[in-house]
Amino acid sequence: MNGLIDLATQFPLLIVAVGAILLATAGWMLERDHPARATLLRRLGYLGLIAVLLLQIGISAMEAERSDAALDLGSRPTLSVKGNETIVPMASDGHFWVEAEVNGKAQEFLIDTGASFTGMSRAAADAAGIKPAPDIMPLELETANGTIQATIGRAQTLSFGGITVQDLEVAVPKQGLDKTNVIGMNLLSQLASWRVEGNKLILTPKR
Repeated sequence: MNGLIDLATQFPLLIVAVGAILLATAGWMLERDHPARATLLRRLGYLGLIAVLLLQIGISAMEAERSDAALDLGSRPTLSVKGNETIVPMASDGHFWVEAEVNGKAQEFLIDTGASFTGMSRAAADAAGIKPAPDIMPLELETANGTIQATIGRAQTLSFGGITVQDLEVAVPKQGLDKTNVIGMNLLSQLASWRVEGNKLILTPKR
């Protein structure tokens, strides 16, 4: 008895599926003598099997989402600060990612030494309260997705690890198509130094 209870606790869908099959089987066995009751039993059995199938699909989808989330989380190793150096490990995709605060709002950034400007998506810029600067004309930027039209705003502060930069110019695409936030050379050039050692990016702020 205890074994059946343990089995039901560990595999409830299996128990439901077996019960549904037994109902459908009983329906077929009673077909000749009790056709109405047989039809009812078969329908209940089929509904039970359909319910088990749908529940299993839902469970599998949830587990896949959790696995994807865990994989994505695992591909974003956290940075560390040693002395005055901020050390960013390379992620599983071969890039350097950090979570930075822009005007107090946390955003994920790709550090791109090939980008002239620090760039933010339209949604991220809006969340951080960054508006187009009226004294700076829109410009064209080359990105991985091609040439885009961008306005320039200013972040009061952008900080991560031991790095804090103030009044930083930030490019924001006018069409809102580019969704990746990028830390570019206009921030990196304000540091005392930056270098790549193996699979780590090491950033040193000015004193």
